[in-house]
Amino acid sequence: MTISRFLLRAGCLVAVACLNASPAMAAGLDSGSILSSNDQASSIPQKTDSVEDKARADWRSGTYGPLTSRAQTDPDSLPPFGENLFTGGFRGMMADGLNSSYTIKPGDQITLRVWGGVEMESVLPVDAQGNIFLPGIGPVKVQGTTNSQLDGKVRSAIQEVYPENVSVYTNLQGVQPVGVFVTGYVKNPGRYAGTPNDSMLYFLDQAGGIDQALGSYRKIKIKRNGRVINTVDLYDFLINGKIARPQFRDGDTVVVEERGPAISVVGDVERDYRYELTDTRLSGEDVLNLARLKSGVSHVLLRGSRPDGPISRYLPVAEFRGADVRAGDEVLFSADQRDETIVVQLEGSFYGPSRYALPRDAHLGELLNAVGVPKGLTDYQSISIRRESVKEQQAQALQDSLKRLQASYLGASSSTTEESELRVQEAEMIEKFVEQAKKEEPTGRLVVARDDGNIADVRLQDGDVITIPEISDSLLISGEVVVPQAVVYTQGMTVMDYINSAGGFTQHADEDQILVVRQNGAVRRAEEVELRSGDQILVLPEPPTKNLQLATSITQILYQVAVATKVAIDL
Repeated sequence: MTISRFLLRAGCLVAVACLNASPAMAAGLDSGSILSSNDQASSIPQKTDSVEDKARADWRSGTYGPLTSRAQTDPDSLPPFGENLFTGGFRGMMADGLNSSYTIKPGDQITLRVWGGVEMESVLPVDAQGNIFLPGIGPVKVQGTTNSQLDGKVRSAIQEVYPENVSVYTNLQGVQPVGVFVTGYVKNPGRYAGTPNDSMLYFLDQAGGIDQALGSYRKIKIKRNGRVINTVDLYDFLINGKIARPQFRDGDTVVVEERGPAISVVGDVERDYRYELTDTRLSGEDVLNLARLKSGVSHVLLRGSRPDGPISRYLPVAEFRGADVRAGDEVLFSADQRDETIVVQLEGSFYGPSRYALPRDAHLGELLNAVGVPKGLTDYQSISIRRESVKEQQAQALQDSLKRLQASYLGASSSTTEESELRVQEAEMIEKFVEQAKKEEPTGRLVVARDDGNIADVRLQDGDVITIPEISDSLLISGEVVVPQAVVYTQGMTVMDYINSAGGFTQHADEDQILVVRQNGAVRRAEEVELRSGDQILVLPEPPTKNLQLATSITQILYQVAVATKVAIDL
């Protein structure tokens, strides 16, 4: 262990000790303490067994440890970046074209009002020469004038003839609609109506959007009279919200070109995407600007082919910025930075804070020895841990058992009509049972306190919830009993005494399958243990089938569910 890690470990454990009220760990508490002797904290007896605790981290997450070997992702198998851009949102509202930057063209309608020394009111069309005709004044050229410049230009023309006491008001009343051709790699090529001021996205959306397999999001051309007037890269819009806004004319054409070379970006990103390149290569900095990374990403795996053979480089993010990324490469981001500390939580009967930052290799015994508990109120022999990895293992084991049950009995053949009818009934019962079992959620309880009073000194994991229960005076009776209830624990009463006090068994009870669930999460058969306060008596149901083999399989799963969830499924 290095000096830095030793100091970190020592500092964390000292902090834990100082944050608690245990007289054994906090100096200065004497007979003059503000707590009475009965309320003062007492440390948990140091009765721990050292056990080998194999790592239970989820290596698939990429958060702990190296990346697992896997086939390189083909960019063609991923959706393109921007796949959700065209979902009908742009076609829903046609622009009116009446913004201040709109350029007036033939066919537009202009409202004119003049009052004062002369009065005039009319709606004037812009003719083919780009003029409007003012009565008594003559033609005025307005084509190419923006909407914001229109009022000033018309006013100047009128005041040259009527220089005094004349007020002028103009308004662009309506614009001439245009038809724009949309072609290339789009879903529905065709001619679509709009206004000159509609965006290119409006026309693309009307055409069904870009073909995700073949179309380019980065090379879209706008043509007029056979000449390219603009080239649009939609990545500028997707990332920065910027897009060219040319004013369309009737007969313009939007052409989506063929998709260019691409790279695949996967791993700890918001979503795996195919990113199109404008060239055959780009830098790692460019990839970081494109990709939407999750927090905590620390490393990048770059894989691909080069003229001299395949490459595979595992780089820190800072070093990846200068890497050369080429078409066909896979970039796999990973949060592969191990923290030197973990955070665990306490619940139940204890003094001090409920969360602790500890060294990554801290063990349960080290924490418990630094935690103060209420004297005479804490059942330290029932300590347990709720652990996410155990919960996942329990859930997976239950799912595997249910799949085996279905595979064993649902596909069995029948030789007679009576047997066939019986199979149908069994299949219905199995499906109902499986559906009920899938709803139960495992607790992820790891039993560390043993019946002999010793506590397994397991290595703690990030996110562990350590339960230190209070001493209980009650006992819970549940499952297939007539009146499930919690009763006061009475020394000397047997399991059957408690069941009889709860009204006895229901008609569905399996009288041979009675379990006792300890406060520490341990599950035992009733005939194997002596009852103590805090226990739960759990009566399992009897499988409703005469098929002994099927009944045995269901009983085993019922036991498995009871261990994982402390619940008896209602059949």
